[in-house]
Amino acid sequence: MSARSSTVLERIVTETREEVERRKRDTPLPGGAGQASGAGGLQHTREHRFREALRGQDIGVIAEFKRRSPSAGRLRERPDLARMLSAYERGGAVAASILTEGPNFDGSLEDLRAARRVSRLPLLRKDFIVDEYQLHEALGAGADAVLLIVAALAQAELSALHRAATGIGLDVLVEVHDREELDRALEAEAQIIGINNRDLRDFSVDLGRTEMLMTYVPSGTTVVSESGIAGPEQLQRLRGHGVHAVLVGESLMRAADPAATLVELRTARSGTHSESRR
Repeated sequence: MSARSSTVLERIVTETREEVERRKRDTPLPGGAGQASGAGGLQHTREHRFREALRGQDIGVIAEFKRRSPSAGRLRERPDLARMLSAYERGGAVAASILTEGPNFDGSLEDLRAARRVSRLPLLRKDFIVDEYQLHEALGAGADAVLLIVAALAQAELSALHRAATGIGLDVLVEVHDREELDRALEAEAQIIGINNRDLRDFSVDLGRTEMLMTYVPSGTTVVSESGIAGPEQLQRLRGHGVHAVLVGESLMRAADPAATLVELRTARSGTHSESRR
C-alpha cells in the first residue's frame, strides 16, 4: 500500500473512530452494546438474507447508492434515494449497498433508514466500521449486512467485529485487496469475501485481481467482486471464475436511466455457462 493510500485510509479511519466515540457519548445504546438503538435489542429476524440473495443461479448485482466519492466528487445532482432504489429493484439487483459515511461520501444512517422504508432488497451498510456500536446502529437502521475492510482493522478488531456482527444476525462482507488480506479475512472466519479490484498503490483497476485471488478462496465461500465493473462482458468473465455477485456503484449513480443500465449490465445472464459455482 502506498503512503498516499495508507494516509487517506488512516485519516478516514481516525476521523471515524473520533466520530463514533462522540455518538456513543451523545446517544448510548439502551442497555449497553448488547442492544440496538431503534431495534429493541433483538437479533436480526432475517438472518443471512443478504448472503442468500448473492447465491442465486446467475451472478448477481449489488447496486450501490452513494452521493459522492472523494476521488470523483458528486456523482448525481440531487439524487432521489427512493427513485434510485426503485430503479435498482426494477433493474434486477439482488441487493443494495448504502454508503453511510458522512465527511467523505455525504452519506448518513438516515439514507439507510430511508432505503429500508422504501425497498424490499437486502441492504448492506457500507461504511468504515471500527466499533461494535456501529453494528447496532446498522441493525437498528434496517441493515441486513455490514462491510468490514481488512486494511482498516487490526486482526483482533477484525475477528471481534465479525463475531459481534454475526452474533446479532448481520451478514458481513469482508473486503480484501491482496493475498495477505484474504488470509486475514479467512482467519477471521469470513463467509462472504469482497475482492476490491482497485490497486491501493496507484488506484488503477484490474479484474485480474479477482481472478487471481479466487484461486485461494476456499470452496463454499461467497465471493463479491468490487470496482471497475461496467459492462456485461465483465460480469460474464467474472461469472466464469465462480464469482457470485458484483458490487456496482458509480456507473449506476451516473446513469440517466439506472434501471435500464442495470438490465443491460445483467445481459451476462444469457451468456455462456460458468464454471461450477463455489
